[in-house]
Amino acid sequence: MSPMSSPLPYGETLDAFHRGAFRLVQPSLKGHRSGIDAMILASAVPADFKGKIADLGAGAGAAGLAVASRCTETHVTLIERSPEMLLYAEKSCTLPENAHMQGRLSCLQADVTMAGPARHEAGLADNHFDYVIMNPPFNQHNDRATPDDLKAQAHVMHEGMFESWIRTASGILRPRGHIAIIARPANISEILTCMERRFGSIAIVPIHARPEEAAIRIVITGIKGSRAPVFLAPALILHKSSGHEFTPRAESLINGCDSLL
Repeated sequence: MSPMSSPLPYGETLDAFHRGAFRLVQPSLKGHRSGIDAMILASAVPADFKGKIADLGAGAGAAGLAVASRCTETHVTLIERSPEMLLYAEKSCTLPENAHMQGRLSCLQADVTMAGPARHEAGLADNHFDYVIMNPPFNQHNDRATPDDLKAQAHVMHEGMFESWIRTASGILRPRGHIAIIARPANISEILTCMERRFGSIAIVPIHARPEEAAIRIVITGIKGSRAPVFLAPALILHKSSGHEFTPRAESLINGCDSLL
């Protein structure tokens, strides 16, 4: 279900997610606007999960806030490189409509591709988080190029991106910590290669727009240090064969009423 939007001054909107359970301030004229992908990613975290969660490349913070809204015993850190996008996340964290999450949200400006001492100095300490979620850029440079530089930063991947993001996730996670990634199916081989020797018990969830169509997204989860094998989880179907209504399962996940796994 699409978020309900209200216009704000200065090219911003105030959008309601999870049937109004939380609000998000987003840019209306530039940059990345969050939607279904962020809600599906957030649903990968079980509702009863407790602990510290990092949202890498958080943008305006949709996925992280969605986790904090439904997982009431978590603290979520929104980590974003762009100062402009992080400003939207900071505004969202202080909204009166999100008062039920205040004290459990924090924002950190950092480039998640950093490694070693540079990463530590940016505030990303080793073995600190219990769960990392990420919705990294997954468009190739030749995929629908945009003149909007802020949007391009959120959408266009660079060489070695998955390796650097997954390396950071592994570094900041505690042993047996969890990871969840949403990406395109074309990236599955690269992602699994990067997770090798770092994560096990890897679940792959294909996401299909309609039952007879090929998957358009995948969600991959794993556990740091586990040696359990990879497995293919049941697919998520967003729509029936005809029409644009969401399936009951998709509707439940997008609105924060259930967990993906």
